[in-house]
Amino acid sequence: MQHVLQFIHVAEQLKKEMRHSWLSNGRQESVAEHTWRLTVIAMALEPYLKQPLRMEKLLKMLIIHDLVEVYAGDIPAFEKSNRKEQKHANEQRAIERLQQLLGGVAGQELYDLWQEFESRETYEAKVANAIDKLEVQIQHNEASLDTWLPIEHEMTFQIAKHTEFDDALEQLRLLVVDEAAAKLEAGNIDISNWIKKV
Repeated sequence: MQHVLQFIHVAEQLKKEMRHSWLSNGRQESVAEHTWRLTVIAMALEPYLKQPLRMEKLLKMLIIHDLVEVYAGDIPAFEKSNRKEQKHANEQRAIERLQQLLGGVAGQELYDLWQEFESRETYEAKVANAIDKLEVQIQHNEASLDTWLPIEHEMTFQIAKHTEFDDALEQLRLLVVDEAAAKLEAGNIDISNWIKKV
């Protein structure tokens, strides 16, 4: 139980690790908040997904996939830096550290679920990845447009590669992109070059 308690204390750090995204009230989002809403999206989507999945596995994967950011930090997808180049290696070291901290069967499950998420080969991992990408865009749509970086305008229209394997995820993506397009157009941002790619 000492290892479990230490692990719980480490997990608390995700409440303090801030993401690039902003909330609708103008406050910056924490990794823990992002993770919480991923699980809400998964629960809401489950009846609409094209094939049955192991919901417990999906939820666990969503809950732990960003836990490595306790040690490796959050790096936005658009960032071009040495930190981004080292991201995978840093996260691999972080998951090994978390596995050792938790120990035993629970530590091994944590490690295996994270690796499965990263490989994106199983249906659960693909769904988890898609939900992760969709939630980021949904949060952007809810935030003030002045919190978006110019590169994020175009990234709005590049989510399909993560959702096209499932009709329900694709339908949700199109709704999310429509919201984003309306927000960008209301902000007098020309989206004509990007909207063709949707």
